[in-house]
Amino acid sequence: MKKILFFLSKKKFLLINFFIFLYIAINLLDGNRGYFSYVQKKNTLIEKEIKVNQLRSSYEDLKNKNLLLSDNLNLDYLDQLYRDYFTLGKKGEKLYLLKN
Repeated sequence: MKKILFFLSKKKFLLINFFIFLYIAINLLDGNRGYFSYVQKKNTLIEKEIKVNQLRSSYEDLKNKNLLLSDNLNLDYLDQLYRDYFTLGKKGEKLYLLKN
C-alpha cells in the first residue's frame, strides 16, 4: 500500500496529464461534435442534397407539364396524354401493347 501511495505522490502530474489527454482524445473521436459524428452528418448532408436536386428536377418537370396544359393549350401534348392513358389510336394506326 505504501508503494502505491508513494508512486501516486511522485507521479501525480504524469497521471493527471495522462487522464486529461485520454479525455481529450476520446472527445475528439466520439461524442456529438467528434470525428465520427462529423462524418455521419456529412454523409447525411450529401444524401439531403441529392434528394433536394431530385425534387427540384421533378418540380421543373411538373412545372413544364403544367405550362403545356395552361391557358395556351398545347394540343400535341394533350394528344400524347390521351394516347398514353387510354391507349387510343387513329384510324388505320396499329397499336402494339407490350407487357413488362
